[in-house]
Amino acid sequence: MTLNRSFLLAILGLTLGTGTAQAAPPAQTKLVQHGAYLVRVAGCHDCHTPLKMGPKGPEPDMSRMLSGHPEGLQMPPAPKLTEAPWGWAGSLTMTAFSGPWGVSYAANLTPDKETGLGAWTEAQFFQMVRSARHLGQGRAILPPMPIQNLQAASDADLKAIFAYLHSIPAVKNKVPAPIAPAPTPIPMH
Repeated sequence: MTLNRSFLLAILGLTLGTGTAQAAPPAQTKLVQHGAYLVRVAGCHDCHTPLKMGPKGPEPDMSRMLSGHPEGLQMPPAPKLTEAPWGWAGSLTMTAFSGPWGVSYAANLTPDKETGLGAWTEAQFFQMVRSARHLGQGRAILPPMPIQNLQAASDADLKAIFAYLHSIPAVKNKVPAPIAPAPTPIPMH
């Protein structure tokens, strides 16, 4: 006896306590699946999913999938990078980065309404990508986020990414604000 996919989704819906057996429309399912694929091949997990130590070394902590820099992880002062050709440094979790731009932290991309993208509209997401500014009007998106790569995505791909990010489990995780670089002393002659 084989169980079809719609039946399994209906059972899952009932099991999760929704009270109804409603599966996502096929078009929405395809959109979310395409978004998951794009997030995977774009390497979003590389920085937005914290690493943890596993039996074979560092591995993604999927219990905190795409939740950004762990709020409980207090970073020491960033190392001084004055010796070229070194230009930036990253934390062992791969969620905090230091360079000429200051210190940046990987954002929480989960749909948590308070600490992630849950309160963002699709229009705000598009505006953020297209302008390379937080919420489309705030501070610049900082390195090492390859925003220029995301800007090359089609509207259809951005729609799929946004749909996927809104379909994953929400993780409450307040990521620290970026830290501006220390002022450079002006030489006095």
